[in-house]
Amino acid sequence: MKIASVAPKIQTGHTPEKVMSLTCPVVDTEEPPGNREIVKNIEEEPPSTQASGRYRFFWNVTDSCWKDWKWQFRNRITSLEQLVELIPLSAAEQAQISSVIQRYPISITPYYLSLINPDDPNDPIRKQAVPCIEEISMGSLGLEDPLAEEKDSVVPGLVHRYPDRVLMVLTDICPMFCRHCTRKREWRHGAWTRTDTEIEAMLVYLRQHTEIRDVILSGGDPLTLSTTQLESIISRIRAIKHIEIIRIGSRFPVVLPQRIDAELCNMLSKYGPIWLNTHFNHPNEVTPEAADACDRVLRAGVPVNNQTVLLRGINDNVTTQTRLCQALLKAKVRPYYLFQCDEVQGTEHLRTSVETGIKIIEGMRGHTSGLAVPNFVIDLVDGGGKVPLQPNYVLSMSKDELLLKNYEGKVFRYRNPGSRQKAVAEPAMSGVVDSLLADASQPVKVEG
Repeated sequence: MKIASVAPKIQTGHTPEKVMSLTCPVVDTEEPPGNREIVKNIEEEPPSTQASGRYRFFWNVTDSCWKDWKWQFRNRITSLEQLVELIPLSAAEQAQISSVIQRYPISITPYYLSLINPDDPNDPIRKQAVPCIEEISMGSLGLEDPLAEEKDSVVPGLVHRYPDRVLMVLTDICPMFCRHCTRKREWRHGAWTRTDTEIEAMLVYLRQHTEIRDVILSGGDPLTLSTTQLESIISRIRAIKHIEIIRIGSRFPVVLPQRIDAELCNMLSKYGPIWLNTHFNHPNEVTPEAADACDRVLRAGVPVNNQTVLLRGINDNVTTQTRLCQALLKAKVRPYYLFQCDEVQGTEHLRTSVETGIKIIEGMRGHTSGLAVPNFVIDLVDGGGKVPLQPNYVLSMSKDELLLKNYEGKVFRYRNPGSRQKAVAEPAMSGVVDSLLADASQPVKVEG
C-alpha cells in the first residue's frame, strides 16, 4: 500500500486535538467490510467541510478515506480502549462500560461519533451509541424477542406475520449497535450473513405463497452486504411475479451515509418499485451528508420513509420531534412512524410512557404540516403486530352528531351523515323521480 506521509503522533489527554490515527487503503474490494484496521500512516489531502466534529476527532483522516463507506465500517469504534481515546470518561464510567460491553458490545462509525458533543454526557447522539450501566442494571425487565420473530419464522430468517408481506433477515451485522435495538439479542451471536442456501429456501417459500406482495429486507442492516450480493438477492425477488414491492430497512443514511453511493443507487434503480425505510431519531442526525444520501437514493427512484423510535431523554418532547420531522421533510424524507420503544431487554432506561407519545402527536397536530406528523404506533409483544394510537379528538358520538375537539382545544358539533340522512333522502328522492317521470310524459317544445 502506497503511503504519502506519516500522520502526527496521537496526543494524550482529552483535548480538541485528540484523534485516532487511521488509514485508508488505496484499493478496496467489492466484498463486505471485515475487521477493523488501525495503522499510523495516511496519505495527505487538504481538509473539506464534513460532519460537525470530524476535525476534533479525525483531523488526520483524508477526504477520500472519510467518504469511503468501507473505510468507515472497518474503522468502527468497537472497544473501550478506542472510545476512551475520543470521549472523556471517568474511571467509574469506564468500569461501567466495561461491564456492559461484555453482554452488549459497542460499535460506532467514525462518522456517527463525529456528531457527538463529547463534553455533554446527555448528548442525544451519545445516548444512542455509547453503552450505559442501565443496560444491565435494568436488564431483568423486558424480553429478548418481544415481537416473537423467531416464533413467526417460516424458514430461518423469513418472518411471515402479516397476510401479504414478509420480513427477510439477511444478516445480523450493523455499522452501529444502537443501544435501543429491537434485535439486541443478536449482538452476542457473532457476525453472520445468510448463506445462499438459506436465501434460496426463503425464495422457494416466496414463490409458493402467491398472497405475498411485499418483501422487507432487514438485518442487522442489509446494506452491510456488498452491492453485488444485494443485487443477487433483489434480482431474484423481483423475478417472482406476484411480488409487487420491495422494502429495505436500513440505518445507513443516518450512521454511515457514505454507503449510499452511485453504485448502490444505480443498482436499486433497476429493480423498482423499491422503498427505503430509515431511522432518524434526532434532528442532530439530519446532517448535510445524511440529507445528500437521501437525495441520491431518491433520484434513483427509491422513496424514503422514516421510522423514529421514541426514546427517553433523546426525543421525548414536542419540540424535538417537530424539529426532527420538519428537518426530514426538508430532506425530502417522509416521517412515517413514531414507534413506542419495544420491550427489549437492555433498553428499559430508554423507554417512555405511552402517554408521552400521544401527547407529542397532540402537540404537533395542527401546529405543523400534516405531512410532518408521523403515526404513533406500538408493536405488540408476542407478534401481535402494530397498533396505531392517536389523541382522543372525539368527545362523544351518536348516530346524529359528534362532539369534536380541535388542535386548539375548542369543541365543535359535527352533524353525522348516517341513518338520519338516509331516512330524509329516501322520500326526497322519491319526489324527484316522480317529477322527472311526469315531465317526461309531456311533449317537448322545440324553439325556432
